[in-house]
Amino acid sequence: MTVSTNHDGRTSISRLVNGQQFPPLDVSAVGGGTISLPGDLAGSYGVILIYRGSWCPYCNAQLGAFSRALDTLSELNVKVVALSVDDEDTSAELVAKRKLHFPVGYGADADQVATAIGAYVNEDPHYLQSTGVILAPDGTVCLAVYSSGAIGRLVPDDVAGFVKYVSAHPDAH
Repeated sequence: MTVSTNHDGRTSISRLVNGQQFPPLDVSAVGGGTISLPGDLAGSYGVILIYRGSWCPYCNAQLGAFSRALDTLSELNVKVVALSVDDEDTSAELVAKRKLHFPVGYGADADQVATAIGAYVNEDPHYLQSTGVILAPDGTVCLAVYSSGAIGRLVPDDVAGFVKYVSAHPDAH
C-alpha cells in the first residue's frame, strides 16, 4: 500500500492490485468474535463486501442479494463477509432485518481500512464507500471493485460467473 501527497496537498492512497496478498485486517463480528482477513477465508474463494452503512439502500440490496445467493456461492467454494463503520447494535439490526447468513463486521476504522486496501472514504459523515474484493483461496486478490459514491459494486451473479471462469482457467487471475 502506498500513501502519497498530491500536488494539491491531498492524500492519495493506492488501490489493491490483482495477485497481491490481501493485507491483514481484523474487525469485530456481530454475535461475537473477530473477523480476521484474509485468514478466515483461507482455502475458499472469498468475497469481502465493505458497505457504506445500514442506512444505504444500495448496500441493503447488495447484502440481501449475497445472502440469498449463498447456496450457489457455497457450491462454488465461495465464502462471504461484510463490514462497515456502523456500531454493533446497528449492524446486528441489519443482520436480522436482511436475514444475512454470513459474518458481518462492525466498528471498522474507516481510515485504517482505507490505508490498508485503498477504499474511498466519505469525510462528513465519516464512513467507507462501497468496496468489493474477491480473493483466491490463497488470500491473493483476484479482483477489486471500488466505488467513490453510492453505486457501483459487486453483484452475486458476476461473482459466481467470475469464480467459475477463474476456476476453469487458473492463469486468468
